[in-house]
Amino acid sequence: MAALAQFGGVGQFGRAYQTMFENDAHVPGSVDCVLMERMIRLCPETAAYLYEKHTPTQVRYPGGSRPELERCVEVATAACNSDKERIAEIARFCADLGKNVSEDLDAMLVGGTEEEIIRRGSDWCTDVARVGCALYQVAGFPARLVYLADTAQAYSGHVIAEVYRSGAWGAADPTTAVVYCRPEGSPASTWELMNHLLWIDAHRKAAGTPYTRAGQFRCAAVSNYFCWEREKYEYTTSRLNNYYRSILEMSDRGWPGGLRWLHGEDTS
Repeated sequence: MAALAQFGGVGQFGRAYQTMFENDAHVPGSVDCVLMERMIRLCPETAAYLYEKHTPTQVRYPGGSRPELERCVEVATAACNSDKERIAEIARFCADLGKNVSEDLDAMLVGGTEEEIIRRGSDWCTDVARVGCALYQVAGFPARLVYLADTAQAYSGHVIAEVYRSGAWGAADPTTAVVYCRPEGSPASTWELMNHLLWIDAHRKAAGTPYTRAGQFRCAAVSNYFCWEREKYEYTTSRLNNYYRSILEMSDRGWPGGLRWLHGEDTS
C-alpha cells in the first residue's frame, strides 16, 4: 500500500512509547530492536493489508536446520491431536520459560538466539514472544509478532504472537499461555480483539494473565519475523541498561505514588 510508511516505526504509539522503544534493553541493531523498528501499526487504514498481504501464509522453514527448536516442539506437542492443541501447548511451553527465573537484576539477560533464551529461561515478553514465533514456524504454522501498548498508562507495553491456522490469524500470548479465540472457538485475531473487547476478558485467568485486559489492546503493531532468516540478524545478548533497571526497581517497590512515567517520556 502506497501510504504504508506513515504507519511504520517506533513512533506509532506516541512520543512516550517511542522514547521507551528507543531506550530498549536490547542492544541497538540487534534482532529485537530491528523488529520493533519494522513494526506497522494495526489500525483501520492498515488492517486489510496486514491480514491479507503482509505476512506469507506458507512456512519456508527447512527441516533439520534448527534441531534444538525442533526437539522443543516435539516435546511440547507430543500429546496433541489437533492444531488448536499444538498452538496452545507451544504457548504453554514458552510461558514455562519464566518459571524459576532469577529476580536478580544484575543477573538478568535479554536477547540472544531462540535456543539461548530457551536454555537460560526468560519472562521478558519480547524474548518469549520471539521464541514462540519461531517454535510455531518450526511446527509448520505461519506466525508473526504483535506489539501491544496501553497508551493510557505508563510502561504498559507487551509483545505477543499471531499464528495462522484454519485460514485465519489468531492471537497467542507465549508469556502467559493465553490463546485467544472467538466465542465459538475459532482463532481470534488481534484486530478482532481490538474490536470485541469482551472476547479479551473471557480469557482472563486471575493474576496469571496481567496482560489479558482490554486496555492492553488499545494500540497494536505487527512485525514479521522468520526463524529461517537468522543470518540476517544480530543476536547479541545484553544485560539491563540503566533505563530499564530504574523501571524494574520501581516496580519491585510497588510503584509508590502510582504508575507513572519516570523520565519525562510523556513531556519530552
